[in-house]
Amino acid sequence: MRTKYALALALLMVSGAAFSAEEGHGEATGYGHDWQQWQAANEVSNIASLQRGARNFMSYCQGCHALKYLRYSRLGDDLVIPPEQLEKFLLPPGERASNYILTSMPQADAEAWFGKAPPDLSLIARARGVDYLYQFLKTFYVDPTKATGVNNLRLDSTAMPHALSSLEGLKRAVFRDVEQQGADGAMIRVKEFAHFEPVAPGSLSAADYDAFVRDLVNFLDYVSEPTQAARRALGVWVVLFLLLFTWFAWSLKKEYWKDVH
Repeated sequence: MRTKYALALALLMVSGAAFSAEEGHGEATGYGHDWQQWQAANEVSNIASLQRGARNFMSYCQGCHALKYLRYSRLGDDLVIPPEQLEKFLLPPGERASNYILTSMPQADAEAWFGKAPPDLSLIARARGVDYLYQFLKTFYVDPTKATGVNNLRLDSTAMPHALSSLEGLKRAVFRDVEQQGADGAMIRVKEFAHFEPVAPGSLSAADYDAFVRDLVNFLDYVSEPTQAARRALGVWVVLFLLLFTWFAWSLKKEYWKDVH
């Protein structure tokens, strides 16, 4: 059984298998003007997706961001990762499974490079919401006026560089001038986002990058509340118990009061 788990995880670690988007979202290409309607549509009970998301986080995010409330051992238990696979694929050199997931980047260096230290992401999914994270990771665009060379539609003037640009590629944002009513009632011209235009391709197709981001967001959703999948599963049994108890109580009441009526 452990051999099967190890083989399955190894395949996940080297595979770019997609956790496909639901039909009807229409944002796989990432160039629509309706980006504010994009949804993560993640599923925390999907262990395979969480395993890929953990791989994605450790490969592209952990160098700057920490998960200070989660231990490697808890991650391994919840995601059904055997200890030897956890040590081989996810544990950084010198770390132990009992350690919390911290970043190796010194805070002073982070502040010097980015202007501020990258935030801990333990609770980011609960603070911002999974749709926010999904939209943020898909709306970076080239902006030469910024120190990092990029900007973001979801978080304007973000200090974060586009860490996933090698996967997604680069794109520019096209804006158009529109008229709208100002606070004083006068009509003013403002810039409104129209669409993205590709500049340079990445190593992943649009659909594969979309799947990559969904897995990563799914993992961050799990990290924000590791017990939520078990809690939801338990909730189903609680509701069933309450329904059964309600039926039993109603039947008992009917039996006791039949002579009165």
